[in-house]
Amino acid sequence: MASLPKNFVAPEAYLDMDRQAAVKSEYCNGQIIAFVGASKSHNLIVANLVAGLHRQLLHRPCNVYPSDMRVQINQTGMYAYPDMVVTCASEQFADERQDILLNPIVLIEVLSESTAAYDRGDKFEHYRRIPSLREYLLVSQEPYRVDHYTRQNGTQWLLSELYDPEFRMQINSIQCELVLKDIYAKIT
Repeated sequence: MASLPKNFVAPEAYLDMDRQAAVKSEYCNGQIIAFVGASKSHNLIVANLVAGLHRQLLHRPCNVYPSDMRVQINQTGMYAYPDMVVTCASEQFADERQDILLNPIVLIEVLSESTAAYDRGDKFEHYRRIPSLREYLLVSQEPYRVDHYTRQNGTQWLLSELYDPEFRMQINSIQCELVLKDIYAKIT
């Protein structure tokens, strides 16, 4: 029988603690992963993304959530706070509190120096296990670079690397479009 990590925290204990904490943290394999504050550029990019998608989804059965919506990956036991989450149609939550989303369609992470490798690697490995997830966007804080992953044939992911500020990125799963220069508005 494998032994638990020295500082193992049960999922229920994590949720109790996280729901009461002043700052949020993620959870994976019995370990709590602390968050650090976001930069001005990071926050502006998230605001631009939320504004651009919210406007297009306003009169459709979809919701856009900024970074305070927790997502649970049932298949791996991870709890994460993506920088942005989009859902459509019938949202599924883990419980009546409706603070743990189970079925995102689109997830977006704004990369920072300290999280880029994790967001591209281990975190994306967890996200790929979410059956409802159709698209994953990794947005660099340095204009202009977006890595756009689209699920193909159920299990394969197609990467599109976007660099042109005038490029009109299609997010097909939610029938939205974003122009790269708009994502980076006010970023110097």
